[in-house]
Amino acid sequence: MPSPKSIVALIFSLVRLLALSGALLQAAIPTASNHKDIASGTWGGEHVILEISKSGAEVEFDCAHGQITQAITLDKHGDFNVAGTFMPEHGGPVSRDDNTPPAKAHYSGHVDGDTMNLTVALEKESVGTYTLSRGAHPNLRKCR
Repeated sequence: MPSPKSIVALIFSLVRLLALSGALLQAAIPTASNHKDIASGTWGGEHVILEISKSGAEVEFDCAHGQITQAITLDKHGDFNVAGTFMPEHGGPVSRDDNTPPAKAHYSGHVDGDTMNLTVALEKESVGTYTLSRGAHPNLRKCR
């Protein structure tokens, strides 16, 4: 018959083993809150360049620009949806009195490796859908 001390030691060892295995199991199981930031740097495509940082992004189009002032976080499927701004540009001189506020915009899309599908929408209209590649630096035809 085992002694009471050995039974207590065995129970204590089993409790520690269960706690450790539970912690390892918890770390191995992905949860719905698993998000990751999109890779920083330049993402470019036809008619658009997206400069991503940890705090958001600057967007340049042929005849517009925009800004995202929050981190772009991917969900577990590689999708994102963030608010930002969009400011159309026009050719010719810009007057000093021209202080048109930027429009509210939604930037959404999907990232798969080094490829991003980006959709830009305003409240009442779609700006467009673009395919971007990480590290690409396309030439934009600015209308300024």
